[in-house]
Amino acid sequence: MTSLLSVKQAQTILLDAIQPLEVEPVALRSARNRVLGEALHATYDMPFFTNSSVDGFAVQAGDTAQASLETPVELVVVADIPAGSQPVVTIRQGQAARIMTGAPLPQGADAVVMVEATDHYHRDEELPVRKRVRIHEPVNSGDSIRPRGQDVQAGALLLSAGHALRPQDLGLLASQGYATVPVFRRPKIALLSSGDELLDPSQPISPGKIYDANSSMLSALLEDCGAEVISAGFVRDDEDATRSKLDDFSAAGVDLLITSAGVSVGAFDFIRKVITQNGDLTFWKVDMRPGKPLAFGRYRGVPVVGLPGNPVSAFVGCLIFVVPMLMKMSGITDHQPRMLQAKLVEPVESDGRESYLRAILDEQDGKAVVRLSGHQGSGNLFALTRANALLILPSGVKSLPAGYTVNVFPLMNGKITDYG
Repeated sequence: MTSLLSVKQAQTILLDAIQPLEVEPVALRSARNRVLGEALHATYDMPFFTNSSVDGFAVQAGDTAQASLETPVELVVVADIPAGSQPVVTIRQGQAARIMTGAPLPQGADAVVMVEATDHYHRDEELPVRKRVRIHEPVNSGDSIRPRGQDVQAGALLLSAGHALRPQDLGLLASQGYATVPVFRRPKIALLSSGDELLDPSQPISPGKIYDANSSMLSALLEDCGAEVISAGFVRDDEDATRSKLDDFSAAGVDLLITSAGVSVGAFDFIRKVITQNGDLTFWKVDMRPGKPLAFGRYRGVPVVGLPGNPVSAFVGCLIFVVPMLMKMSGITDHQPRMLQAKLVEPVESDGRESYLRAILDEQDGKAVVRLSGHQGSGNLFALTRANALLILPSGVKSLPAGYTVNVFPLMNGKITDYG
């Protein structure tokens, strides 16, 4: 394939090549940011029972109709109902029961008078309750009561399949007795950079060498997106060493193999050679900047995505192509990140490819504005660390003036909840 693929075409090819992973049960406390594999329904009414929303006295509202500070109503206290208990009394006319927040409402009562509206103004349930209580404010039927099923009723849909679980969702499921939840399995990913020039950051720098930035950067990005990165590192330009690494990955049962560098037609690019000997690899050129080179294939049946070696190109390529694949594998149905629109505060230029420029998204006069964060060279990570967004120039556009409205891809936390 000699012509440039559009970004959309390349994304479609990659997404069509993979499927959602299987669903597995996990403990609720380990399920944050995991994606539900099936819909979950309420097993109980919520609240389970009608209860008091305040500390006070359960009463028949009609008994309080004439209550005031000048002429308080006096009721006989017939019970003390702490939270967690089950009342056995029935409140009749002229009677009341002290009740704590969350405690079940006794039969016969239809309202709760807050303790502040009585002469029994303390909340310490250790103190003995008086035999009588004076009420100096009227209440209406239903006041300070949480009826059974007020929030949700048994059988109601709680969360749909494909929903990424947030902390509040875990609370809801816990309140319904879900100790485990069915979620899509996390993708297992292996990362491999290649090149004799690469050094681990723990080693001293030496002439002609560079530190391996891609392993740490891409591993963190993928983990933020819900993947389990089982290996991340680099291999020297050696055919046998490359084959050994790839064989280890395929034997470990990874769902996706990601490489950076080593898949072009250079004399020392052995990743490409080894993959094609044991699978297939298609090398494309994509109409984008940075990151025009992109490879895709399979090694011993394992899908492989080959990203460029330049760090910014690898980062952008991973974000635009690999992350949507992870979303689909993880059960997310809408695989694309949320886009915003903002006005340029300065003119921008590119080379006509669909461009993803490192940028700073800000606000002026209540409106979103955007500017470049620094030099746009594909190896310049400093400008990427200063960026909080990628400014997108469409294919065929080489320049845009200040004031023009552009699409912006916010660089958020990378969580799967940033998508869809």
